[in-house]
Amino acid sequence: MQVYQRIWRYLQQHRLVSILLGHVCVLLVLATLFFGSGLGSNILGVFAQSHCAGGDEAYTVEQGNTLSGIAARYHTSWQKLASYNHIANPDMIYAGETVCIPGKGGGTAQPPARGTANYFPYPQCTWWADQRYHELHGIYVPWLNQADAWEWTNRAHQFHWKVSSQPSWGAIINLQPWVQGAYGLGHVAVVERVLSNGHVIASNLNWGTNPYQVKYVEFAPGQGVTFISY
Repeated sequence: MQVYQRIWRYLQQHRLVSILLGHVCVLLVLATLFFGSGLGSNILGVFAQSHCAGGDEAYTVEQGNTLSGIAARYHTSWQKLASYNHIANPDMIYAGETVCIPGKGGGTAQPPARGTANYFPYPQCTWWADQRYHELHGIYVPWLNQADAWEWTNRAHQFHWKVSSQPSWGAIINLQPWVQGAYGLGHVAVVERVLSNGHVIASNLNWGTNPYQVKYVEFAPGQGVTFISY
């Protein structure tokens, strides 16, 4: 208490110091309001512009923004923005973050990324799909985080892999939750054969009563089904 009393007496005796401290506090409050406002965001966006490629537009994320909302504003898709900005989780963007909007000459197709090994847990369907795809093509998938089976299509977009509704031999088939027998986390398998009726025979692990047994199952293209390839 004696320390606080001494400080108070000092400020009373030195009114100029008190006035200066008051002005500093006001300036700090104004600076906070200024940089938290749209004007502050715009200024920050000008500085952020240098981080984007020439011809791109830099958008500074504001509180409440979503990647899909930003994409709609610029007449593009959230998948393209996520891929172009290397955003691992499109559901998580933060106020103050810069999103580069591809301009003329921007958004040039980038080569697909490759994984270095199979890090998925055995005998999950994700482990088998990655392992079997590597056996057929010598390539592992590059996505590791937040890669439950149902998320593989979005991850493929982000890492510049091909995603199609049409089947092809050796492609990874991705079933969304509850589609054609998949459970709540979806399912992935590898196309071993394309049938004349457009259906596929795919090899699977963790399908049926014995999760360790490779099973060959017929699936059909349709809603909630995509085919992923390098």
